[in-house]
Amino acid sequence: QVQLVESGGGLVQAGGSLRLACADSGSIFSINAMGWYRQAPGKQREMVATISSGGLTNYVDTVKGRFTISRDNAKNTVYLQMNSLKPEDTAVYYCNRIPKVPWGQGTQVTVSS
Repeated sequence: QVQLVESGGGLVQAGGSLRLACADSGSIFSINAMGWYRQAPGKQREMVATISSGGLTNYVDTVKGRFTISRDNAKNTVYLQMNSLKPEDTAVYYCNRIPKVPWGQGTQVTVSS
């Protein structure tokens, strides 16, 4: 069974940066599109960014120009570089394949004002 392990979260001041990583245990990582999602307290989980197997990217409007999704197929890892962080970016961040597999535990990102 595929396991997704997110890391890199933490507490950062507004305007700061974090880089999240997601390791995929599967053997066919390179052919899967991948996505980063987030869930803030009391809110539904939302898509933040996606990347196709060929490297095409897509972002939710609220993070465009601040976040960058990338992938390293040799390491079965997808990344999310987050710059100019805002308090409203505070959430648990998850990655997943597209189509989805069971969720990992996520990584908490907290942005203080």
